[in-house]
Amino acid sequence: MLELPPGTLDALATSDFPLLVPRGFVARMRKRDPRDPLLLQVLPRPSEAEAVPGFTADPVREHGLADGGVIEKYAGRALLIASGACPIHCRYCFRRAFPYAEQLAARGGWDTAVAALRARPDLREAILSGGDPLSLTNRRLGELIAKIEATSVRTLRIHTRFPVVVPERIDAGLLDLLGSTRLDTVVVVHCNHANELDDGAGRALRALRGRVGALLNQSVLLRGVNDSLEALMALGERLFACGVLPYYLHLLDAVAGAAHFDVDANVGRELVAQLRARLPGYLVPRLVRETPGELSKTLIG
Repeated sequence: MLELPPGTLDALATSDFPLLVPRGFVARMRKRDPRDPLLLQVLPRPSEAEAVPGFTADPVREHGLADGGVIEKYAGRALLIASGACPIHCRYCFRRAFPYAEQLAARGGWDTAVAALRARPDLREAILSGGDPLSLTNRRLGELIAKIEATSVRTLRIHTRFPVVVPERIDAGLLDLLGSTRLDTVVVVHCNHANELDDGAGRALRALRGRVGALLNQSVLLRGVNDSLEALMALGERLFACGVLPYYLHLLDAVAGAAHFDVDANVGRELVAQLRARLPGYLVPRLVRETPGELSKTLIG
């Protein structure tokens, strides 16, 4: 589809994390350009097979934490592994080796996961993650939300890549579901480059913005993809045009196979400082790192 040079796809056959990318997302990539920033996010490379010190299969040390499909790391919040399926395989994904088969909240029909929420009367927020929770059908998602509504939880947060990579998923049924819950709803999308936000993604995001309390974006700082002032400025401005506020810019989680994406923290600091000098504050994401064992994201100065 992209008319790539010979040899560009050589790593496909040896990767243990298979290529998965929707055709609609491929259509946003530049033809004949092996350095296209969208292509780089999904294309396996030979370097993924190289062992790099400090890069592991479980970089945030959460394998085994999902008791009944629920991960409790931060005060007042609980994260549910709602699905093991994603619409796209990002090569830098920190859960690319996560044991989903053993740690899904859906095992037991949500009952075990919801019981864990009910046992925490101090719980204020339930976070649906995965995989991607919008891999669930509207019916299944509605069942889960209804069960969460019967607990002490006040806020529902959904982390998803679907509105960007498969905007058709944001259908009338989903919008009605999110607009009718008693829960204060926050949707956090994941977009790394302005070129991901074509007209279809823009329409899906603006439709979501009309039904939820907040629509935010999390990016990962990726070498060769968005590690420049121009790329981050364009991303922030395009997100805002789609009704989304930049929220976090993550330093790379040190997952095995993704070391070639790593950007030094000092470079990240300088980029954010430059963004602050060029953009209004609401378009400047907070630079953060996930540090295992800490009670919150670590803000990088």
